[in-house]
Amino acid sequence: MKSTASFFLISFIIFPIYLHGQDDLFDMFEKEETNFAYASFKSTRIVLGQSIENPKNGSLNMEIQHQFGNMNGGGYELWGLDQATMRFGFDYGITNWLAVGVGRSSLNKTYDGHVKTKILRQSSGARKMPIALSYFGGVYYNSLKWEDPDRENYEVSRLSYAHQLLIARKFTKNITFQITPSFIHRNLVETAEDENDVFSVGAGGRFKLTKWISINAEYFYLLPGNTADKFEDSFSVGVDIETGGHVFQVYLTNSQGMQEPYFIANTSDSWSNGDLHLAFNLIRTFSLKKPDSFKKDKKEKKNKKEDKKE
Repeated sequence: MKSTASFFLISFIIFPIYLHGQDDLFDMFEKEETNFAYASFKSTRIVLGQSIENPKNGSLNMEIQHQFGNMNGGGYELWGLDQATMRFGFDYGITNWLAVGVGRSSLNKTYDGHVKTKILRQSSGARKMPIALSYFGGVYYNSLKWEDPDRENYEVSRLSYAHQLLIARKFTKNITFQITPSFIHRNLVETAEDENDVFSVGAGGRFKLTKWISINAEYFYLLPGNTADKFEDSFSVGVDIETGGHVFQVYLTNSQGMQEPYFIANTSDSWSNGDLHLAFNLIRTFSLKKPDSFKKDKKEKKNKKEDKKE
């Protein structure tokens, strides 16, 4: 009888302690949740170059990019408004980490296709990752008619390729910085001295002024070689304006092309000479899946709410 009473007495003392220990354990796990960085950029592009952002699962982005001619053409050319180059394209989020896209530019009547996938996500808490990392790969087809149709020409000569690593960190709610090592390959170049392979390192960032407006800038440095000797580094700066379902970007750039082989490896204009182009991007998002089909975990919803408060 004494042993039974002792058992119940000990259980009465130990059981609350055990429960309290379990509560402390659960509290520890709750405190060690993983917090992912959200909305490092408001668009899939910093300016001309790609950002680490993807369209969400089931979302379709329609892009309209428009660049005018050189502003130093003066009033006769209406400061570049008489000439224009444009590109339209579509990006689709297959999952929250994988996106594909297609487009067509009036410059050299070039078609493009690309894939962008997230490899790492910046996070803190239980799972710490100081950076976000994505891969971008593109293929480009120049569809201009051959200057000499009687000469033997190869269709593969029309192709160019781009490979990029997008490495970004959101330092604060207002500041994001990205580095973009880039490799461009062109199957056909103009002369034997020209390089088929071009390497470049891009750097870009975003500074958020208000909830809806930010200043963006990017610079692509050409590594020493024949291409760097003949062409200029691409530099662009502009303003992002988010208005509900779309993002409007207005910017100045010394690049005429809007596809990677052109603005990275073939920019001939210079800021120092005033060879600037006024340009804009319009990116509109459409949801092709019902809201219930989007698989968002609770943490992403919480991060989104916190970002809106910012």
